[in-house]
Amino acid sequence: MSDVSHELPLISLGIIGFGAFGQLIAEHLGPHFDIRVFDIAPDIARAERLGVSVVSLEAAAQCAIVVLAMPVSRMRDVLIEIAPHLKPATLVLDVGSVKTGPAAMMKELLPDDVEIVATHPLFGPQSARGGIRGLRIAVCPVRGPHLRVAAFFRRLGLDVIITTPDDHDRDAAQVQGLTHLVANLLLQMDLRQTRLTTKSFDALMSAVDMVRHDAPEVFQAILGANPYAGDMIRQFKSLTSALDMPSALSRP
Repeated sequence: MSDVSHELPLISLGIIGFGAFGQLIAEHLGPHFDIRVFDIAPDIARAERLGVSVVSLEAAAQCAIVVLAMPVSRMRDVLIEIAPHLKPATLVLDVGSVKTGPAAMMKELLPDDVEIVATHPLFGPQSARGGIRGLRIAVCPVRGPHLRVAAFFRRLGLDVIITTPDDHDRDAAQVQGLTHLVANLLLQMDLRQTRLTTKSFDALMSAVDMVRHDAPEVFQAILGANPYAGDMIRQFKSLTSALDMPSALSRP
């Protein structure tokens, strides 16, 4: 990856996957790159509003930087498709919610002369509505210039956490996994609005609102693809099933 501080306006950046998060990437990186996007069903109107080009998968893969913004479940197939079209020294990044599996897949399936940095923005379209400055992003070294990538993210105002894919997934199983598990359970309860509320309840519902509009693939990745999520879920189920009603309430 060349010196981005001098060449940002000239660097082509391909985003593969133009869903909600791909569009968020395009919105915030648009001023810095020549952005080209690919999606099997692209939102042409949104692309035009953001000033980005909709291109073929091959054309997106031939950019100097390629960002993988598709569901983790589709990553292997996409990696196999783009591998023959990547140029030497291309920088490939992913933005998935889990890192161990994607990092291993990228290292296995992409050419040896391609640079790889695994990332996980710890925010989404809902939490980034007011801008991304001050939000957090995890950066995992795989094969390439992770320190320069981290430096660029810091210039965008992001708080960068450098970690390994394995350490990331251990932490994310607790932090993201537990949040999404509880939030989705509360969503299914369909709690009604009431005037009788507390700050703690409002904070809880705020967490629910932040994941309310997440695509199902996000929930699946966080709780299904993270190798450490299973232990957290089993512990949560064990503790909740062991709960007893307070003795004062259980008296006849």
